Amino acid sequence: MWPHVDLDYRRYIDVLCLTFDCAVINCREPEGHGMAKTRSEIMRSVRRKDTGPELVVRRLLHHLGLRFRLHRKDLPGTPDVVLPRHRTVLFVHGCYWHRHPGCPFSTDPKTNKAFWEAKFAANAERDARKTKELEALGWRVLVVWSCETRDLDRLAARLESKFRVTRTDVRDASNSRR
Repeated sequence: MWPHVDLDYRRYIDVLCLTFDCAVINCREPEGHGMAKTRSEIMRSVRRKDTGPELVVRRLLHHLGLRFRLHRKDLPGTPDVVLPRHRTVLFVHGCYWHRHPGCPFSTDPKTNKAFWEAKFAANAERDARKTKELEALGWRVLVVWSCETRDLDRLAARLESKFRVTRTDVRDASNSRR
Protein backbone atom coordinates (compact mmCIF):
# COMPACT_ATOMS: atom_id res chain seq x y z
CA MET A 1 0.00 0.00 0.00
CA TRP A 2 2.88 2.35 0.80
CA PRO A 3 5.66 1.22 -1.54
CA HIS A 4 7.74 4.33 -0.88
CA VAL A 5 7.82 3.75 2.91
CA ASP A 6 10.17 1.04 4.07
CA LEU A 7 8.93 -1.83 6.25
CA ASP A 8 11.00 -0.78 9.28
CA TYR A 9 9.22 2.57 9.50
CA ARG A 10 5.79 0.92 9.40
CA ARG A 11 6.88 -1.57 12.06
CA TYR A 12 8.14 1.34 14.20
CA ILE A 13 4.78 3.11 13.93
CA ASP A 14 2.92 -0.10 14.87
CA VAL A 15 5.17 -0.66 17.92
CA LEU A 16 4.64 2.94 19.02
CA CYS A 17 0.90 2.53 18.76
CA LEU A 18 0.94 -0.71 20.77
CA THR A 19 3.22 0.87 23.39
CA PHE A 20 0.99 3.87 23.97
CA ASP A 21 -2.35 2.00 23.69
CA CYS A 22 -3.54 4.29 20.92
CA ALA A 23 -5.96 3.56 18.14
CA VAL A 24 -4.60 3.60 14.60
CA ILE A 25 -6.47 4.48 11.46
CA ASN A 26 -6.72 1.36 9.34
CA CYS A 27 -3.90 2.11 6.92
CA ARG A 28 -2.10 -1.23 6.83
CA GLU A 29 -1.59 -3.67 4.02
CA PRO A 30 -4.05 -6.55 3.62
CA GLU A 31 -3.11 -9.66 5.60
CA GLY A 32 -2.17 -11.58 2.47
CA HIS A 33 0.81 -9.36 1.65
CA GLY A 34 3.38 -10.50 4.20
CA MET A 35 1.66 -8.77 7.11
CA ALA A 36 1.40 -11.94 9.23
CA LYS A 37 5.16 -12.04 9.66
CA THR A 38 5.29 -8.34 10.48
CA ARG A 39 2.43 -8.64 12.98
CA SER A 40 4.26 -11.50 14.67
CA GLU A 41 7.38 -9.37 14.99
CA ILE A 42 5.38 -6.51 16.44
CA MET A 43 3.70 -8.71 19.02
CA ARG A 44 7.07 -10.21 19.95
CA SER A 45 8.43 -6.73 20.63
CA VAL A 46 5.74 -5.90 23.22
CA ARG A 47 7.49 -6.05 26.58
CA ARG A 48 6.40 -8.34 29.38
CA LYS A 49 8.43 -6.62 32.08
CA ASP A 50 10.14 -3.29 32.67
CA THR A 51 7.36 -1.43 30.87
CA GLY A 52 6.91 2.33 31.22
CA PRO A 53 4.02 2.10 33.73
CA GLU A 54 5.91 -0.52 35.74
CA LEU A 55 8.98 1.72 35.96
CA VAL A 56 6.80 4.63 37.15
CA VAL A 57 5.29 2.45 39.90
CA ARG A 58 8.72 1.22 40.98
CA ARG A 59 10.13 4.75 41.17
CA LEU A 60 7.11 5.88 43.16
CA LEU A 61 7.43 2.98 45.61
CA HIS A 62 11.10 3.82 46.07
CA HIS A 63 10.28 7.49 46.69
CA LEU A 64 7.81 6.35 49.34
CA GLY A 65 10.64 4.51 51.09
CA LEU A 66 9.41 1.03 50.18
CA ARG A 67 11.88 -1.64 49.14
CA PHE A 68 10.91 -4.50 46.90
CA ARG A 69 11.93 -7.42 44.72
CA LEU A 70 11.10 -7.81 41.03
CA HIS A 71 9.48 -10.65 39.10
CA ARG A 72 9.80 -13.45 41.64
CA LYS A 73 9.42 -16.61 39.62
CA ASP A 74 8.70 -18.75 42.68
CA LEU A 75 5.34 -16.99 43.14
CA PRO A 76 2.25 -17.70 41.02
CA GLY A 77 1.91 -15.28 38.14
CA THR A 78 5.45 -13.88 38.55
CA PRO A 79 4.31 -10.57 40.13
CA ASP A 80 5.83 -7.36 38.77
CA VAL A 81 6.74 -6.06 42.24
CA VAL A 82 7.01 -8.02 45.49
CA LEU A 83 7.19 -6.29 48.88
CA PRO A 84 8.19 -9.12 51.25
CA ARG A 85 8.10 -6.96 54.40
CA HIS A 86 4.45 -6.10 53.74
CA ARG A 87 3.64 -9.58 52.35
CA THR A 88 2.21 -7.81 49.28
CA VAL A 89 2.57 -8.26 45.52
CA LEU A 90 1.76 -5.69 42.85
CA PHE A 91 0.73 -6.39 39.30
CA VAL A 92 1.01 -3.47 36.89
CA HIS A 93 -1.63 -4.30 34.30
CA GLY A 94 -2.03 -2.75 30.89
CA CYS A 95 -5.59 -1.50 30.50
CA TYR A 96 -5.94 -2.98 27.02
CA TRP A 97 -4.57 -6.48 27.63
CA HIS A 98 -6.17 -7.02 31.03
CA ARG A 99 -9.49 -5.28 30.22
CA HIS A 100 -9.64 -2.49 32.78
CA PRO A 101 -13.41 -1.99 33.34
CA GLY A 102 -14.63 1.44 32.28
CA CYS A 103 -11.25 2.60 31.01
CA PRO A 104 -11.09 4.43 27.65
CA PHE A 105 -7.84 2.57 26.86
CA SER A 106 -9.58 -0.79 27.08
CA THR A 107 -10.96 -0.71 23.56
CA ASP A 108 -12.30 -3.64 21.59
CA PRO A 109 -10.55 -4.66 18.36
CA LYS A 110 -12.65 -4.22 15.23
CA THR A 111 -11.34 -7.29 13.38
CA ASN A 112 -11.08 -10.96 14.36
CA LYS A 113 -13.39 -10.36 17.34
CA ALA A 114 -13.82 -14.02 18.28
CA PHE A 115 -10.06 -14.52 18.64
CA TRP A 116 -9.59 -11.39 20.75
CA GLU A 117 -12.60 -12.06 22.97
CA ALA A 118 -11.22 -15.52 23.76
CA LYS A 119 -7.74 -14.10 24.39
CA PHE A 120 -9.01 -11.37 26.72
CA ALA A 121 -11.25 -13.84 28.56
CA ALA A 122 -8.28 -16.17 29.06
CA ASN A 123 -6.20 -13.24 30.39
CA ALA A 124 -8.92 -12.28 32.88
CA GLU A 125 -9.38 -15.90 33.98
CA ARG A 126 -5.62 -16.34 34.47
CA ASP A 127 -5.41 -13.07 36.46
CA ALA A 128 -8.21 -14.22 38.78
CA ARG A 129 -6.66 -17.68 39.19
CA LYS A 130 -3.21 -16.30 40.07
CA THR A 131 -4.73 -13.81 42.51
CA LYS A 132 -6.53 -16.64 44.33
CA GLU A 133 -3.35 -18.72 44.43
CA LEU A 134 -1.35 -15.84 45.91
CA GLU A 135 -4.04 -15.08 48.48
CA ALA A 136 -4.12 -18.75 49.47
CA LEU A 137 -0.37 -18.49 50.14
CA GLY A 138 -0.99 -15.50 52.42
CA TRP A 139 -0.04 -12.67 50.04
CA ARG A 140 -2.00 -9.45 49.63
CA VAL A 141 -2.51 -8.68 45.92
CA LEU A 142 -2.74 -5.15 44.53
CA VAL A 143 -3.34 -4.24 40.90
CA VAL A 144 -2.14 -0.94 39.47
CA TRP A 145 -3.60 -0.13 36.05
CA SER A 146 -1.42 1.60 33.48
CA CYS A 147 -3.87 4.53 33.26
CA GLU A 148 -3.38 5.15 37.00
CA THR A 149 0.28 5.96 36.41
CA ARG A 150 -0.72 9.16 34.59
CA ASP A 151 -1.69 10.86 37.88
CA LEU A 152 1.23 10.38 40.29
CA ASP A 153 -0.29 12.26 43.21
CA ARG A 154 -3.43 10.14 43.17
CA LEU A 155 -1.42 6.90 42.80
CA ALA A 156 0.95 7.98 45.59
CA ALA A 157 -2.02 8.64 47.89
CA ARG A 158 -3.44 5.20 47.11
CA LEU A 159 -0.12 3.45 47.80
CA GLU A 160 0.45 5.50 50.97
CA SER A 161 -2.88 4.34 52.34
CA LYS A 162 -2.20 0.70 51.45
CA PHE A 163 1.25 0.65 53.04
CA ARG A 164 0.74 3.29 55.76
CA VAL A 165 3.77 5.32 54.75
CA THR A 166 4.19 9.05 54.38
CA ARG A 167 5.10 10.67 51.13
CA THR A 168 8.39 12.27 50.33
CA ASP A 169 8.50 14.36 47.17
CA VAL A 170 6.76 12.33 44.43
CA ARG A 171 6.49 15.08 41.83
CA ASP A 172 9.55 13.86 39.94
CA ALA A 173 9.04 10.12 40.47
CA SER A 174 8.22 9.58 36.81
CA ASN A 175 11.37 11.39 35.64
CA SER A 176 14.02 10.31 38.13
CA ARG A 177 17.12 8.60 36.84
CA ARG A 178 19.63 6.48 38.71
